[in-house]
Amino acid sequence: MTQDNIRYIETTVTYLEMLAQPVRPTVPAPLGQHAILRAERPTVSFYRYLYNTVGEPWNWTDRRVLADKTLCESIHDPLVEVYVLYVGGVPAGFVELDRRVEGEVEMGFVGLMPEFTGRGLGNYILDWAIHAAWSSNPNRVWLHTCDLDHPRALPLYQRAGFAAYKREVEKVASLESLS
Repeated sequence: MTQDNIRYIETTVTYLEMLAQPVRPTVPAPLGQHAILRAERPTVSFYRYLYNTVGEPWNWTDRRVLADKTLCESIHDPLVEVYVLYVGGVPAGFVELDRRVEGEVEMGFVGLMPEFTGRGLGNYILDWAIHAAWSSNPNRVWLHTCDLDHPRALPLYQRAGFAAYKREVEKVASLESLS
């Protein structure tokens, strides 16, 4: 696929940050068998499975257009951590924490497989990710979302303690044009 074949759509992106570790009770773990495990140097194919499956309903395309080599360099960087939520032994979602900028942690991606939404797992994995991000005592933890994401994403981030600091309109590749 060439750049000429890709169609772009506009979306409003909201950037949010947290400047202090929240002081509140943790979200209780979901009932049943579950685990959050770090994917140490995940294969590109496994990472793409997670990213594509979680992001497809929300037009996540940033990582789809990356060459395998470029994606591999990013996800194998020792300061990038990929964690997978398993429920009943099945991947249910993932979180990517990027610590490459000193004093910051970017929650690059936080999401659930479509089959696992609506079960309260979003609150759980986000809360877990917030605590994991703050484990290195950064000055701030930040993330971004857009109006193409799950409609409950922005309110969930705000309830968790993130505050919006910037909004801008961006062009993103249309998922349909990448098929």
